[in-house]
Amino acid sequence: MEIRNISSEVKFFLVGFSDFPKHRVLLVAIFLIVYILTLGGNTSIITIVRVNSSLHKPMYFFLGNLSFVDICLISCTVPKLLINLIFNQTTISHSECIGQMSLLLTVGSAEFFLLAVMAYDRYVAICCPLHYTMIMRRKVCIILVIMCWLCANLHSLLHTVMMNQLFFCGDVVINHFFCDLPPLLKLSCSDNFAHEIVIFTEGPLVVMGPFIFTLVSYIHIISTILKIPSATERGKAFSTCSSHLTVVTLFYVTDIFIYFRPVSSSSLEYNRIISVMYTVIAPMLNPFIYTLRNSEVKGALRKAFKRKTAA
Repeated sequence: MEIRNISSEVKFFLVGFSDFPKHRVLLVAIFLIVYILTLGGNTSIITIVRVNSSLHKPMYFFLGNLSFVDICLISCTVPKLLINLIFNQTTISHSECIGQMSLLLTVGSAEFFLLAVMAYDRYVAICCPLHYTMIMRRKVCIILVIMCWLCANLHSLLHTVMMNQLFFCGDVVINHFFCDLPPLLKLSCSDNFAHEIVIFTEGPLVVMGPFIFTLVSYIHIISTILKIPSATERGKAFSTCSSHLTVVTLFYVTDIFIYFRPVSSSSLEYNRIISVMYTVIAPMLNPFIYTLRNSEVKGALRKAFKRKTAA
């Protein structure tokens, strides 16, 4: 059997949701609506944070960056998926496939780090309120965001370089709607042991590291909130971090389920469905979670809407 390197002219085929031909129109409509809502919701968050001076705070600076990450995350997958569904085109070039995987690893891991930074921001605000403005200076916030992207790019580069060293036997049919790490590893003819070792050693630094940091931060946050004597003040304190906690739970549960199992034991069919949650549904829900639970953002949106209608 001929074995060709990923850098050669290997044809990749994304199965996507082509195994549901009777529901193609419905799927196109659903994914298109979700994509438009995601772009609209996250763009609105970024805009309102920039133009409203009352939201020029570290918490909303990070929220604006999270919205940008969510736009990138869904844009890595849904446009290609829509093209495949509309034109019944499943072919993807090897360079485009690896590029998509690399971008997804970058923005996905950037979200892990950013969520951890946002947890730290809430920790300082609730546990060290008197030192908040001194600790979370604008320069510090910018450095933290730059570090998030730097670590994310290093993580993506490592796996991209390793993926380019793998071999595939003939054309590759990927039972997924995007080029993801687990299905590509499973389809490779190479020995994936080294790559799996990297996933289970370097992976925890990228996923479990920020997760543990976030968990410890919230243990301190909840402990501090419970010590507040006033029930009203406890409610206000918890409301400032409840949105972030919801987003963290949604994002981490799906990602850990997919990436922290041996490739050989993964159900790619099930992974495809779960992947929709963190690459498509989560980016759409995040703006709604933050606006519905955050009185400052809702107030800023109402003011912006009133100004627009008055004009």
